[in-house]
Amino acid sequence: MKIELVFIPSPAISHLMATVEMAERLIDQNNRLSITVIILSFNTKTTSMTTSLTTTSNNRLRYEVISGEDKQPTELKATDSHIQSLKPLVKDAVAKLLDQSRSDSPRLAGFVVDMYCTSMIDVANEFGVPSYLFYTSNAGFLGLLLHMQFMYDADDDINISDMSELEDSETELVIPSLTRTYPLKCLPYIFKLKEWFLFFVTQARRFRETKGILVNTVAELEPYALKFLSSNGNTPPVYPVGPLLHLKNEANDDSVDEKQSKILRWLDEQPPRSVLFLCFGSMGGFSKEQAREIAVALERSGHRFLWSLRRVSPNVMKEPPGEFTNLEEILSEGFIDRTEEKGKVIGWAPQVAVLKKPAIGGFVSHGGWNSTLESLWFGVPTAIWPLYAEQKFNAFEMVEELGLAVEIKKYWRGDILLGMTEMEIVTAEEIERGIKCVMEHDSDVRKRVTEMSQKCHVALMDGGSCETALKRFIQEVTENID
Repeated sequence: MKIELVFIPSPAISHLMATVEMAERLIDQNNRLSITVIILSFNTKTTSMTTSLTTTSNNRLRYEVISGEDKQPTELKATDSHIQSLKPLVKDAVAKLLDQSRSDSPRLAGFVVDMYCTSMIDVANEFGVPSYLFYTSNAGFLGLLLHMQFMYDADDDINISDMSELEDSETELVIPSLTRTYPLKCLPYIFKLKEWFLFFVTQARRFRETKGILVNTVAELEPYALKFLSSNGNTPPVYPVGPLLHLKNEANDDSVDEKQSKILRWLDEQPPRSVLFLCFGSMGGFSKEQAREIAVALERSGHRFLWSLRRVSPNVMKEPPGEFTNLEEILSEGFIDRTEEKGKVIGWAPQVAVLKKPAIGGFVSHGGWNSTLESLWFGVPTAIWPLYAEQKFNAFEMVEELGLAVEIKKYWRGDILLGMTEMEIVTAEEIERGIKCVMEHDSDVRKRVTEMSQKCHVALMDGGSCETALKRFIQEVTENID
């Protein structure tokens, strides 16, 4: 009997590509299994990546694009509403997939929904099949989210009317998914706004409705957090199926344009572990003032560098960060000329292709979970500079809890995803200190990152922790319908 899973990823490209990677691994594990990935498009003009995916559909891994109104949501709340509005279209697409008049119609085994698409659990319920959650962030943050929801539901006296006061709090929390106490200052800004705190509480409640949670992490990376999640009787079974990294295309030098190829060739000419790479994700950007501070720090550090620099967007939901038109006016006078031989300032960077180069000795990153896993995969230590979403937590876990990164700055204000463009300026001195730490050749952090890199590679081998988790998940899915 053929069995079918329906995957519904978030429209965010990082979530979509992690979902694709997991779907490919699952069908490799079981030849009875087929998967349909339903891509929720924000508009009728599908991206080139979505188009390339749909052209690779086959009888075991298919891609269906569902579009609503031809309008890009410009706020997080509107994005959630947009996803909810697509439920009838998703229901129709699944019904067509299961058309009983087809001789090859599979048996629907369940939905695998993204952490931001939990409203699709309602559609799975209408079909009478279980839902599973795909959590693209780390197990530690999942533990924090579930713990906050549990505490909120258990205590009617919790006052969240003015969470902004937490910015200056010296209080530390005991989080069951961490071995160390967690400063309230390090709470992501989204938890300090009442409407978003309540949104994530509601989201966590829905997590608990699922039959299992697939987490993009490695068992050897977060053993303590995973132990908590597994021992918590109120949490569905957790499957650490990472690292889920899309390495196939971007790591291939032939997939980048000539300008980027020139940069990669320059990296090939540099000594091993001599170049600092600075890159801050698809939504990361900086003001002119902050860019100047970074430039001063880079020049003072004396290290070779490759800097992916973009200007901050006033609203990244409306407009992604762009490139500065005149770097000479933005950076300190003469910076480009003085650093011409040892540094390059570029726009968008092929991150995976850069990180795999032997010349890269350190990575200054926003601490997005995909970027964090990529840096570990290639054995490159990271100096984390969080900018939005859960990245403050990622920074704390990687630096304080796991000792696998160094910090740029421990506490700061602002979140560019919520329109907090007036970010607190991080000084050149603070940045330089982080650069020197991450580029230290014989540091304990570098040694631990090298060891963890090896563990991540082993996790994907036969008998590795990732493969074992995937087999357990497939067994659960199969037993549920047999």
